[in-house]
Amino acid sequence: MSPKRSSASKREFTRAKRSIPGGVNSPVRAYGSVGGTPPFIESAKGCRIRDIDGREYIDYVGSWGPMILGHAHPKVLAAVREAMKRGTSFGAPTVRESELAEAIRRALPSVQKVRMVSSGTEATMSALRLARGVTGRDRILKFDGCYHGHSDGLLVGAGSGVATLGIPGSPGVPKAMTDLTIVAPFNDLAATRQAFEKWGRDIAAIIVEPIAGNMGCIPPVPGFLKGLRALCDEFGALLIFDEVMTGFRVAPGGAQRLYKVKPDLTTLGKVVGGGLPAAAYGGRRDLMDRIAPAGDIYQAGTLSGNPLAVAAGIETLALLEAEGTYETLAARAGALAEGLAERAHARGIPFTARHVGGMLGFFFHPGPVENFAQAQQSDAAAFKRFFAVMLEQGIYLAPSAYEAGFVSLAHRPGDIARTLDAAEIAFDRVARLR
Repeated sequence: MSPKRSSASKREFTRAKRSIPGGVNSPVRAYGSVGGTPPFIESAKGCRIRDIDGREYIDYVGSWGPMILGHAHPKVLAAVREAMKRGTSFGAPTVRESELAEAIRRALPSVQKVRMVSSGTEATMSALRLARGVTGRDRILKFDGCYHGHSDGLLVGAGSGVATLGIPGSPGVPKAMTDLTIVAPFNDLAATRQAFEKWGRDIAAIIVEPIAGNMGCIPPVPGFLKGLRALCDEFGALLIFDEVMTGFRVAPGGAQRLYKVKPDLTTLGKVVGGGLPAAAYGGRRDLMDRIAPAGDIYQAGTLSGNPLAVAAGIETLALLEAEGTYETLAARAGALAEGLAERAHARGIPFTARHVGGMLGFFFHPGPVENFAQAQQSDAAAFKRFFAVMLEQGIYLAPSAYEAGFVSLAHRPGDIARTLDAAEIAFDRVARLR
């Protein structure tokens, strides 16, 4: 069963494919894994989005994470309007860049200096260049199923269940680049140690999503992150937390504060720009002072620290400081995740759901799901049908079984209840196909 779209979205998708590869500017938006035509969005407010056919949906994508306050928050819009009056881009320093950097430093004790960039991909590739420059080593270690942007060295997949050298994940990626990337299973400390015992003195850094959000929502098992910290210390590598998704989303100081593990470098995005294109990387002062112009490791960007994005980010982070913010997000994500699991299990459907802060994920799998190999054992056909029915019922989920979902402060208990009512219908249809 494919999601049904009415004429306007179908017409615009056909039009878009004439000028844009696949009709979209980021692949998952094409609905390739769920079928049908993607809704073309016209507007959004709070926890709801509206497409050009006039259909309204409760949104659990939230622009893939940054809309933690909800869409079109009036205070964020006001901040952007005020900044826009003064100009949209200068390519020169502004006072507000320092304000945003200071807000990030206050929240994340591991970050002593920050460099603003424009995207999460830019943040991770810059952090890895810094790690290689500082250590004088070329290899990096990442985890199967963790996504760190589309730069060449990170588009790799894993081999077997033990750590292996990466293989190119896309044509156009030179094998010479991916030969320097080692891939291990997420949450497998033994395999990670194996990799270090073989290549440890060549490894510049481990890069990890502390909570994996690009294979669903998979938290670290107890001891995993602390074990990575210990391995890096033992072998002289740097530990990079990719908190593009988790930063300011799961806790005020991100996953590193939640799990009490201090990385050497952190990458941030999404929430830090308040929904506008902004990202950052930061860490220890001695490392960050190697970045040009203070040091010899080059990185630059014309739109880095763009005044509109900085204004949105400052206002968003300020609003998140309100008492009870993260307790509210966790309660609503928990109510949704637990409610979905209860309804699936009542119908005998294998299903597991996880949530951390305002981030959640689910699998048509009995669990546990602690790595990408287990996530891939989920029932893809069941997810596809569930997704289609939820979309029909006005619930907007990520069009992929391997993406996390997000609640915002704009989601109210009534929105969660409405979503669970829709899930009743969707699970009934899934159960009839089994």
